[in-house]
Amino acid sequence: MHIKELERLKAVARFLTPEAGKQEELKAIVELTAHLCGTPVARITLLDENTQYITYSFGSAIKKIPREQALCNQVIDQDDVVVIKDRANDTGFYAGVPLKTTDGHNVGSLCVINDLPADLSEIQQEMLMALSKQVIYTLESEYNRQILTAQYLEAKNAAIKLRSFFESSTSCHMLIDKDLRIIVFNKALAEFMRDNHQMEMKVEENVMNYVGEDFTADFLQHYHSALTGTAVKTERSLVHAGREIWWQFDYNPAFDPSGEIIGVSYHAADISELKKAQQDTLDRDQSLKAIAYIQAHEVRRPVSSILGLMNLFKFDGYQASADDLMMMERAVKELDEKIQHMVKHTSKN
Repeated sequence: MHIKELERLKAVARFLTPEAGKQEELKAIVELTAHLCGTPVARITLLDENTQYITYSFGSAIKKIPREQALCNQVIDQDDVVVIKDRANDTGFYAGVPLKTTDGHNVGSLCVINDLPADLSEIQQEMLMALSKQVIYTLESEYNRQILTAQYLEAKNAAIKLRSFFESSTSCHMLIDKDLRIIVFNKALAEFMRDNHQMEMKVEENVMNYVGEDFTADFLQHYHSALTGTAVKTERSLVHAGREIWWQFDYNPAFDPSGEIIGVSYHAADISELKKAQQDTLDRDQSLKAIAYIQAHEVRRPVSSILGLMNLFKFDGYQASADDLMMMERAVKELDEKIQHMVKHTSKN
């Protein structure tokens, strides 16, 4: 077996038994995926050497499939969305996108299935790609949290300061003690603070030295909630160096072996791409609603006028006076204006 595949299988093994705390979140992502793509079935799958494990599913009770029979087997060798509009040997539709870890391994897929031939729009494909990144973030954040807590406890017991961890992660990670002192942080967070705020992070410093005024109240509220044992997940936008970034923040209590809370595990992931895709979907939905209103209310009037005039012409043996023709012209012009209005709505989105 090729060494690259061995490394991929090791990555798969990390996620086959996710913590219970993340199960509801992953189930919600799968259900959202099905609704956004308009399919009865959506799945999160993981592929090891011989088996496709369906770890989370909406609309299906299947738990695993032999790998050679799995359509997702085609996805893990790709980087983009794979769409099969009409499966040749099995009537229906399939679309999937690989679940790529931060260290570059495709461990499985986020996919949707329909019993009938279908297709995905460009925006639906973008949403599927964005949601796949959210799945990986959810899986990796829990895995990273477990490693972070274990490393901190080991460092505490051995009086060793953790200098670096999770260097392959693109998300920002930090462990803070009960006195707001930074115990350890990863490379991604250090580089972000350096590049965007010209600040060099240091362990044992008060974390509030690195928290902006516009974020202070939220940060302290969620930090103290985590210290009481309540995990917090929240989203908000912040401006860094003149650039707005949407973040997903996780504040989790960190426990010692006896169950005592010894600090807070903090994670921040850039979800701007996901937010943009969600906003694009909302904008398109509003545009469609506006067009539907125009069609139902404003277009109907000139169409009714034209139909009425046509009935008069027919009644008079298709003879029309100048006044009748002028009325017809006005109705046609009004209809043309309404159509142009709908075209403008469509072109904006």
